[in-house]
Amino acid sequence: MTEPTDDDLDCVEVVITAESADWLAAFTRSLVEDRLVACGHTITPIRAIYRWEGTVYDEAQARVGLHTRAALVPEIVARADRDHADDVPCVIALPITAGHPAYLRWVHDETRAPSSTE
Repeated sequence: MTEPTDDDLDCVEVVITAESADWLAAFTRSLVEDRLVACGHTITPIRAIYRWEGTVYDEAQARVGLHTRAALVPEIVARADRDHADDVPCVIALPITAGHPAYLRWVHDETRAPSSTE
């Protein structure tokens, strides 16, 4: 087994929100089981205030912070597009610029290599 390169250890926190905390927990579990993310930390409830199609909403939601390889973000976005109830789900990736080296290696080791789309 070869040592991961610095590019392999490029990790991000992917933030996803949803109306249903139960749905978000199940979605997170599926991502962990499929090795798209190493873990997810759920916060509930959060308060979301946003404008959608001309109306301002103010509602309770749930939020998860997922730790994964940067290269897996497109697959997570595709999964959210497929499974999320919202037409345009909140899915953003924030770079992790530093962290405990052993933790970042764990994130790498607990996730799989990106699928080829070719």
